[in-house]
Amino acid sequence: MPVSEPVRLAVVGAGTITQSVHLPAIRRLGDVVTTAVVCDLSPSRAASVAAGTGAGVRAETDYARVLADPDVDAVLVATPGTHARDARAALLAGKHVLAEKPLCLTVAEADELGALAAERGLVLQVGYMKMYDPITALAAAELNTLDTPRTVRVTVLHPADEPQVAHLRMPPPADDADGAVIAEAIRYEADRTLDALGEVPAELGRYYREVLNGSVIHELSLLRALGFTLPTSFDTADLWPWPVEGEPPCLLASAPLGIDGAARLVLNWNWLPDHPEYGEEVAVLARDGRLRLDMAAPYLVDVRSTLRVERAHDGASRDSLVRSGYDTGFVVQLAEFAASITHGAPVRSTASGAAEDVRCLQALIAAIARRADVRVGGEAALVEGDAR
Repeated sequence: MPVSEPVRLAVVGAGTITQSVHLPAIRRLGDVVTTAVVCDLSPSRAASVAAGTGAGVRAETDYARVLADPDVDAVLVATPGTHARDARAALLAGKHVLAEKPLCLTVAEADELGALAAERGLVLQVGYMKMYDPITALAAAELNTLDTPRTVRVTVLHPADEPQVAHLRMPPPADDADGAVIAEAIRYEADRTLDALGEVPAELGRYYREVLNGSVIHELSLLRALGFTLPTSFDTADLWPWPVEGEPPCLLASAPLGIDGAARLVLNWNWLPDHPEYGEEVAVLARDGRLRLDMAAPYLVDVRSTLRVERAHDGASRDSLVRSGYDTGFVVQLAEFAASITHGAPVRSTASGAAEDVRCLQALIAAIARRADVRVGGEAALVEGDAR
């Protein structure tokens, strides 16, 4: 169904990520996309965010009413947790979908959603903003000129949420959301975790949902955008401290990377609650040089990622620092979403890519489980079996 510009968007979920980056991105791109509805389970938050977004923006708490609105062309799903149910409902209602990560917790859901979008002729895009950061394409081009990458090291420094969002000065969330809807969402995630992992200890299921699918999945989408093939198995995967006691443990994992396994991936995710700010680095060490990519922290507008490239040529060593413009990955992904809807532009962050990420995370949780002397079931058992 043709859609004229600007694309009329319903923003579903009015929390931190929406207020800090999504709504500013929509305002910046007002000629191609506009906010028609702000939907949130909290009536007071929906009303306040809608009122602050602009005249004519409607507040809503009932997602079904949003999907039935003929003045809504597409939905941006930015609710907590997995987004498979909301994405499926939107596609069935004939709405295009930009869903924040994680799209889903199982490969089966990703395959189903991708097939449904194709069948309905609708755009389904996953909110992997790091894939859309302008620096990522520059880094991929530089990687193509390096000779034989040996080691790819991904390091994440993850503070607690409060330091990352203090600059927003957001009021505390109101306690007026529908508890029954929240409880049903929690049950759905528990069921999908069972599908993904089988019967595993609760702390492993929580780590899969909250850390791997909530944070590490970004690193996998970034690796794919840089041109790497994701690992299908992990040699080592250590968590510490273990067993889990309240806070998410740190992770250090390694795996062969690429089709021929010539490179090694070293993945290090660190929970540092008192660290001053979020940090994310991808370093590629090759025969003739190295590349370091420092990604911009989330929840910030107009903060640029940086790329440093060092290489040897004709006996000389060259070191260059590259920064792109001020359009963040959030802005670029939204612009491309609108272009896919109105002009049929290809989608970079597809459901099939999300399926690759989920398979990789299941291989990672299987390796973690082995270290804890736990056997996984569900889809993860199939992934582990294939790897062997």
